[in-house]
Amino acid sequence: MVSKKGVAMVVAAALLLSIGGLCVKMIPWQPLSINSFRSFISVGILLVFARLTRRRLRLTGGVVLGGLAVCGATALYTVATKLTTAGNAVLLQFTAPIFVILCSWAVFRERPKRLDLAACVCVFGGVFCFFLDSLGSGRFLGDVIAVLAGICYAWVFLLNKIPGGDPLWSTILGQSMGAVIGLPWLVRETQFDGTTLCFGILLGVFQLGLAYALLTTGIRYIPPVTASLITGIEPVLNPILVALVLGETLTRLSLLGGGIVFVSVMLYNVLSVRGAPQSPKNAGQTLPQKEEK
Repeated sequence: MVSKKGVAMVVAAALLLSIGGLCVKMIPWQPLSINSFRSFISVGILLVFARLTRRRLRLTGGVVLGGLAVCGATALYTVATKLTTAGNAVLLQFTAPIFVILCSWAVFRERPKRLDLAACVCVFGGVFCFFLDSLGSGRFLGDVIAVLAGICYAWVFLLNKIPGGDPLWSTILGQSMGAVIGLPWLVRETQFDGTTLCFGILLGVFQLGLAYALLTTGIRYIPPVTASLITGIEPVLNPILVALVLGETLTRLSLLGGGIVFVSVMLYNVLSVRGAPQSPKNAGQTLPQKEEK
């Protein structure tokens, strides 16, 4: 039975995550400066959340490796959003579940099924459309970085399978790393007007802090197909918000590629869960969409 509380938490988290593209575009700073500023705020919120929920500090190898993946994912997403369109960045990062399949095959020797391989082919076909479009528009580097962010999210999921892993403390550690790494760029920024600070605080408080607090709690109570469908809100709403406020739109080829990626990932999650009956023990496990940004 699906928990209404879990659904509500993941819906709220997906809505909060979707403001990321717009907020990043509105801040006239270097990408690592933005990530540092929002991460400092988010870490404070998550530490309070950990204290309120009595989550004891864990610093195992799995937590450290997960933290590195979170750090890479959040930093790379911010850089990609600055170098390409918000739609390209979020949709290319949405390839994370496919990299879970490939990394599981290469590292953990988990042989992919036919459905896995079909999903990989379809998703990479969509990614190819993005790259064809970006070659002529100067966004190629941003698209490549967005794919790298997707790989980092895949590793966040894989590292959580290691004994001793903890999603919340990996997130806190990873965001702390991102805050420190970007600090040299942040201290050199000179534009600290009200608008800039407002969007920076929105990123830290809502798009990272509260969103991850809700996600790390909500996905414990709902099955994979439900979580996957709900988190699919973000790659749809994110570019819509940017288009409405800033007029930034995707080209036809990017729309085609994004549609292929989005539909392929959603169908893969639905079909894979239907083909593998769920037990109460693993009801809350799901492939990462944007839940470790």
